[in-house]
Amino acid sequence: MADVRIRNVVKKYGGLTVIHGVNIDIADGEFVVLVGPSGCGKSTLLRMVAGLELITSGEVMIGGKVVNDAPPKDRDIAMVFQSYALYPHMKVRDNMSFSLRLKGVAKEEIDRKVMAAAEILDLVKYLDRYPKQLSGGQRQRVAMGRAIVRDPQVFLFDEPLSNLDAKLRVAMRVEIKELHQRLKTTTIYVTHDQIEAMTMADKIVVMRDGRVEQIGAPLDLYDRPENVFVAGFIGSPSMNFLHGHVETRDGRAVFVSDNGTVLDAPASSAHEGQQVTYGIRPEHIEIGGEGLPATISVLEPTGSETQIFATLGKDPVVAVVKERVRQRPGEQLPFRIDVSQAHLFDRETGTRL
Repeated sequence: MADVRIRNVVKKYGGLTVIHGVNIDIADGEFVVLVGPSGCGKSTLLRMVAGLELITSGEVMIGGKVVNDAPPKDRDIAMVFQSYALYPHMKVRDNMSFSLRLKGVAKEEIDRKVMAAAEILDLVKYLDRYPKQLSGGQRQRVAMGRAIVRDPQVFLFDEPLSNLDAKLRVAMRVEIKELHQRLKTTTIYVTHDQIEAMTMADKIVVMRDGRVEQIGAPLDLYDRPENVFVAGFIGSPSMNFLHGHVETRDGRAVFVSDNGTVLDAPASSAHEGQQVTYGIRPEHIEIGGEGLPATISVLEPTGSETQIFATLGKDPVVAVVKERVRQRPGEQLPFRIDVSQAHLFDRETGTRL
């Protein structure tokens, strides 16, 4: 195993810069997830760590060694792709052992490593099948087994679950996390799915437009987002945002939206009259009591909870509650906002105040 250091890494395609001086430290044995919308540069960054993309400037270090000019085979990494990339004419056993046979590893050692990986991934009974005889989840486990037998210093995963259905994605997510807990191998995992990032990562790197927006533990990013982008990207349903300004009324700070909605303002460095964005997560809105009247637009019951799409005055908001909601669209509910969980962001820069 090894740590990975990414130092001031830049990637340009001609005059177009797609990675802008990224810095990330990944500790030995850590599971780090690169997350962000499509086109943010996360897969390009992963491919530079793997040696599949050239680095325009900066350094990538694996185990303390600069690997900018090292070919992929000399970086002691193993990569699992979205597309499985299995050889269709080879049985599972041969797919998993292919890289070891290329290296000239002794047959006894190959058999031992393949069997060990197959036992970890519950693939023993599929070793003599061809990829076309396997389900999508089984094929992805074979791709993971092919990586495990190499015993690399670093695992790289590039959106490995994107081709699977929702139920299988959840199961595979658990398998990959359990695999990491067992092997303790340094892992870099790319996804656009923030639920995957939240549930799997020791540390999340949120990217946008080739830049790092924030790095931290999942719950740190969730509870203390540094800006509007991170606040809106992490969490499902997304955080509610209302635009307005800060006032002092009756000796207390309040937020007044552009549409006239008045809410208690959380403690912040915002000053009187400052243009701000008020953020509150759906689960931090409660119903009942002496709350603000909200008009229901749409109800989405999921069984364990209900998502309420509503308007506070003219401001659209979403609440997630455990209660069964009996009211219908067009009717009103009192919304109580937990101001201790609210955030204020500077409206111009998007930075949390």
